[in-house]
Amino acid sequence: MRKRRKEFNSILAIIKPLFAEMNRAVFLDRDGVLIEERNYLHRVEDAAFLPGVAAALKRLSDAGFKLFIVSNQSGVGRGYFTLADVERVNEHLCRELARAGVRFEKIYIAPEAPGQPSLGRKPSPQFLFDARDEFGVDLAQSFMIGDKLIDLECGWNGGVKKSILVRTGYGAKLERKSPEPLKLAVMVDDLNGAADWILKNLQPPT
Repeated sequence: MRKRRKEFNSILAIIKPLFAEMNRAVFLDRDGVLIEERNYLHRVEDAAFLPGVAAALKRLSDAGFKLFIVSNQSGVGRGYFTLADVERVNEHLCRELARAGVRFEKIYIAPEAPGQPSLGRKPSPQFLFDARDEFGVDLAQSFMIGDKLIDLECGWNGGVKKSILVRTGYGAKLERKSPEPLKLAVMVDDLNGAADWILKNLQPPT
C-alpha cells in the first residue's frame, strides 16, 4: 500500500505542475476586429485601428490572458499581395500596440485561398491547438473573438469557453442575415464590449 501511495504521489508531482501552468488566452481575428475592414488590406498606410482596441487588449492582458491573432489572409493565395505584405502590416500593428503595453504571443496566418489545401485556415482550429501545445493554453478557459461565422466556428471547433461576435467589420451584417447559427455565440458591439463580457464573466483559474 505504501509503495502504491508513493508511486501515486510521484505521478501527481509530475502531472500537477502541468495543469498549474496552463494559461488562459484570447484569440482574435484581425481585420474587422482590431482594424477597420478594408477589402484585402495589405498596405501599412491603410491599416486603421478601431476605436478602443488598445485599451481593450490591455485590460485583457492585465487580467492574465495571453493574446493571439488568428487570421485568414487569402489575398496571398489569390495572388493579390505577398506574405511579406501581411507581415509588414502585422509588424506595424504590434509596434503601435506596444506603445500601450500590449503584446501578442504569436500571430498565426493562413495564406491559402479557399479551396487550396490548408491546415490552419479558419474554421480549422489548428492554430488554437498549436497555441495550446506551444504556450500551454487551456482552450476550455479561453475565448475566440471575430466578425465572421468562420471565426466563431474556429473557436467552437477548438473547444474554447465562448466564441464572441463583434458587430464591427462583417459582424452586424452576419447578425442580421444569419441569426440562427449565432445562438451559441455572445454578440457585442466591438472589442471593448467583448473585453467587458469576458472580464465580467471571468472565473478564477482552476
